[in-house]
Amino acid sequence: MHRVSNLFFRLLKLAVVPAIIGFLQVGMAQNTTPSQDIGHPGEPAQQHTSKELPAPPVQPLAAPETTSRSETDSSTLVLGPGDEVEVTVYGAPDLSGHTRVSPDGNISMPLIGYVRVVGLSSSEAEAAIEAQLRQNNILNDPQVSIYAKEYTSSGISVAGEVAKPGFYSSLGPHRLFDVLQAAGGPTDKAANKVMITHRDQKDATTLDISKDPAEMAASNVPLQPGDTVVVPKAGIVYVLGEVTRPGGYVLNSTGGITVLQVVAVAGGPTHIASAGKTRLLRRTENGFQEQRIDLKKLLRGKAHDVSVRNEDILFIPSSAVKTALNASALVGVAASTAIYRIP
Repeated sequence: MHRVSNLFFRLLKLAVVPAIIGFLQVGMAQNTTPSQDIGHPGEPAQQHTSKELPAPPVQPLAAPETTSRSETDSSTLVLGPGDEVEVTVYGAPDLSGHTRVSPDGNISMPLIGYVRVVGLSSSEAEAAIEAQLRQNNILNDPQVSIYAKEYTSSGISVAGEVAKPGFYSSLGPHRLFDVLQAAGGPTDKAANKVMITHRDQKDATTLDISKDPAEMAASNVPLQPGDTVVVPKAGIVYVLGEVTRPGGYVLNSTGGITVLQVVAVAGGPTHIASAGKTRLLRRTENGFQEQRIDLKKLLRGKAHDVSVRNEDILFIPSSAVKTALNASALVGVAASTAIYRIP
């Protein structure tokens, strides 16, 4: 009987101990379950542990809508006779070199001869050379680069009343005032206007240069390669003889000025002036025409004022000098006198 009891207790231990261990394992497994696996009611937990959030779609980088300003400006430049270029054929240094566009608009290259590039941009000339290299079976996939060192045919010409008239490069963006400043600015004899002629156009565009800041900004127009800028000479009236400041006076844009106005700008007659013997010389097709003006009566309001024109010479003699200067002598004096602008 004692042996049977011992055997029963041994069997009970073998059954209870594995059960306790099983309960402990289940409890540990539940405590270690991650919180993010909780899903909707009724869904197995394993489905949530295997799910991953979808990655956001990768948006391709948008290509720039417009090129930079320098690229846009340089694309308007075309090659012409006399332009200096550097041609580079990648992988073929024997085909590369420095050259100039010939007067007939071609450049010479080894193995392919002459390639016409006049009127083409740098990128278009590169494509023309690449086509010749493929056509002549010299290179299967040629890569050509052209760098224009000097655009001698695509500059901007500046002429007329500027300090340094000449031909100026049009590389990069240029506006009217930039080019005028490069040419040294207008001279004292320049009119308050500018004439601009575009390439392949006969009619010129005339712009009035005002002193008003807003109107000046509107006049500062962009220029194109091949443009010609002409600053015309303004009308000048010369006041010589016995005035405080003798010289040439640039007429304003309207051109309306009288004897009294120009004499006032010149400082008025001196104390030894013979105002009653004032002479007005006007250039005509038949030479100079002389007109007597009694400046003394004009100053006193006893005579009608007289309008003056471009290249008129107003001479106020001295009462102390009896010899009067002739027209030729007055023209010589006017040519060497100082120039002033009428405010």
